[in-house]
Amino acid sequence: MSSLIRFRAPTAVLFGAGASGRLGEEAAALAGGGRALLVTDKGIVAAGIAGPAAAQLPGVEIFDEVEPNPRHATVDRAGALARRLKPSLIVGLGGGSALDAAKAVALLATNPGSIADYEGRAKYKNRPLPVLAVPTTCGTGSEVTWVAVITHTGRRFKMSVKGPEMFPAAAVVDPDLLLTLPRPLIGSTGMDALTHAVEAATVRPATPFTDLFAREAVRLLFGHLRAAHQDIGAHRESREKVMLASVLAGFAFGNSDVGAVHCLSEAIGSLFDTPHGEANAVFLPWVMEFNLPVSGGRFADLARAAGLGERDGEGAALRLIEEVRALSRALGIPAFKDLGIGPEHFREIAEKSTANNSNPSNARAAGVEDYLDILRRAAS
Repeated sequence: MSSLIRFRAPTAVLFGAGASGRLGEEAAALAGGGRALLVTDKGIVAAGIAGPAAAQLPGVEIFDEVEPNPRHATVDRAGALARRLKPSLIVGLGGGSALDAAKAVALLATNPGSIADYEGRAKYKNRPLPVLAVPTTCGTGSEVTWVAVITHTGRRFKMSVKGPEMFPAAAVVDPDLLLTLPRPLIGSTGMDALTHAVEAATVRPATPFTDLFAREAVRLLFGHLRAAHQDIGAHRESREKVMLASVLAGFAFGNSDVGAVHCLSEAIGSLFDTPHGEANAVFLPWVMEFNLPVSGGRFADLARAAGLGERDGEGAALRLIEEVRALSRALGIPAFKDLGIGPEHFREIAEKSTANNSNPSNARAAGVEDYLDILRRAAS
């Protein structure tokens, strides 16, 4: 092998049905006798998930104002609260928005200023507080990655705040927390995990290590996401497998990168507040078609991993794209034209996509005109 490979997996993962009942033990081991700040959203509170979690955290304070596509002002408020409370641990409970916000708050707890000051890689001086991540969707992967994606509303841009000390110290991953997740979110977050896996396997920084996690995540999602979406309560094995796939995909893209799908979805999320998983699902097959000339072999490998047949390489690659589209339809993912985003916005979306710091990782070089073409094809 001609180049060196770096793979990080520092997060200690406790996985399995009922794991959330061990949250208190995991938190106590990390907090060292100090208190915790629980970062979540009002939906998690209303679903009855935050209460049992908080009951396991003596002296916990709760910040429940995280919105989808968390905003920099919200993170700054939570960071100011953390500075006042001086907790020893930040607990993130929820989907990707809550977990990303928790990682950003952990950074602000030990560093001055606004989260916007830390856009980029390792811009902080002091080590962030430890984070205990508890995902409640089957798509984020944020519980095992070193990135927090935060929307700067003034710039209408999604910032990536990252650093090797921002990996959560631990993650408690309980598939039973999916039992209250509405069907549309099972579909969109499951497709988010599939996007993570497909992009992790095809971006330029992919490695043999990340390929292992990505391929297994693709296999599990094609095998179990439909059943989980159909009835998350009745299909226990599928519930567990899609949650496992989400974590594996997180290990994959957290150590390689994402590509043009995320560039588009983050641009649209910053401009229109479109849910991240839904936007990823909308654009995944269109970007796969764009990348096909350089990623056909990779797509064929993923198709075989998913059990989609032993056809020739080109046929297997095309079959994978067809099956991604079929899966999206089965899960009720809307078409791009149904999102209400008109062509007058396409150039701004394309420019923001090109400016995304993951754009250079995409398998095929993509500029403004390429993104415009993808948007027009998706809207047709």
